[in-house]
Amino acid sequence: MAYVITDNCVACGTCIDECPAGAISEGDIYSINPDTCVDCGTCADACPSGAITPGE
Repeated sequence: MAYVITDNCVACGTCIDECPAGAISEGDIYSINPDTCVDCGTCADACPSGAITPGE
């Protein structure tokens, strides 16, 4: 299951640099492409605002 980015995202960009699959897109609130996400959790570990969680 892909990870998701919640409304707590502050668009700092930390997760983009950490994603090995390139699944994260920039925006006011960043988003993760579920078709590209490899469910590794690296982005969640790197997120300083705790905005990235496992999807359901």
